Amino acid sequence: MTLQIDDLHVGYDERVLDGLSLRVEAGELLGVLGPNGSGKSTLLQCVVGLLDPDAGSITLDGTPIDHLASDERARRVGYVPQSESRAFPATVFETILQGRRPHGGWAPSARDRAAVRETIDRLGLADLATRKIADLSGGQRQKVRLGRALVGDPEVLVLDEPTSALDLQHRLRVIDEIRRQVGDDVAGIVAIHDLTLAARSCDRVALLADGQVHAVGGPEILTPERIEAVYGVEASVLTHRDRRVIVPDAPVPSAAAGDRGATDPGDDPDRPRPTTDHAEPTTQD
Repeated sequence: MTLQIDDLHVGYDERVLDGLSLRVEAGELLGVLGPNGSGKSTLLQCVVGLLDPDAGSITLDGTPIDHLASDERARRVGYVPQSESRAFPATVFETILQGRRPHGGWAPSARDRAAVRETIDRLGLADLATRKIADLSGGQRQKVRLGRALVGDPEVLVLDEPTSALDLQHRLRVIDEIRRQVGDDVAGIVAIHDLTLAARSCDRVALLADGQVHAVGGPEILTPERIEAVYGVEASVLTHRDRRVIVPDAPVPSAAAGDRGATDPGDDPDRPRPTTDHAEPTTQD
């Protein structure tokens, strides 16, 4: 399975993605990094078909995403949004079960229910299975959204800040579960703000700036120079147990990397969102 993104252009009042190209292979987790407004959420919404790009293409094993019927796309691509506008009057079990709908319609089978129970156990949600979504904390809801995406055994996992509302322990448990799910035959792409967590957990990372890929490669591309260029922040990059640890030191007074794209509607949690069914520039893919 290969997810290929070629020369993607998206604009609202101004250009958000400007000729962006990336590739994600099966068995790989690609972290998409960048300041607010750099186009991370817009990119992911294009991948799952919630937004139509102005130009460019997105393909799964050579098949354009927009050529897939909605149920087939929902089977093949699992999506965890940053947030949802409202909590439906459903239990945790019922919400995760929605992720099986593209496999068999509205009448769940015994196999569907068994898959839900297994997913609930994996995510440590067994004690909450009969609780209403509206009664859960933000972090618990995020784990339920992840379960809904995982239960369908997708070929591609698209995750928009899946650990943002979680405490430290659950952040690690969830990102490790995502890594296990990626395994050998799933392609994963995750937008994430935590650079250290991305360096720990992602096979490759892509740094976005102004709607373009600034750099892409292994965690070793997260250098102080690149972090300053993209984020406008001085940072120290340390090594702990053979892993990179990024420590932000101070903003660069003359830079406004985080402010340049702060108007990206794709990163705006208050922007109305559709309902969800379900090389490197110098280094550009």
